Amino acid sequence: MTEATRSTPTEVRTEEDVRESVTAIVTELAPNPEQIEGAGDSRLVEDLGFHSLALLELAFTLEDEFELPPIDETTARKIVTIDAVVEHVSGILRERGEMAS
Repeated sequence: MTEATRSTPTEVRTEEDVRESVTAIVTELAPNPEQIEGAGDSRLVEDLGFHSLALLELAFTLEDEFELPPIDETTARKIVTIDAVVEHVSGILRERGEMAS
């Protein structure tokens, strides 16, 4: 990723921006992207075929794209759908004031 595509700390994103970005990343990295139904309730492991290494790659990519802190194992185990990924990223951005209300 180039510096031009990385968000700056002062950039304010909308919920829709985050949803689109996260969904695009998940789709790009998913072993079975054709299983994404359009709704965010697609399950990462069962529907999209993510395995442990692919989940790590997804976590690292999201950390880089959104400048997130590393995710702990307890939180990671609760993130099982695309919607849960979006909510996790959105929650951190909201806490930092980088997401529009």
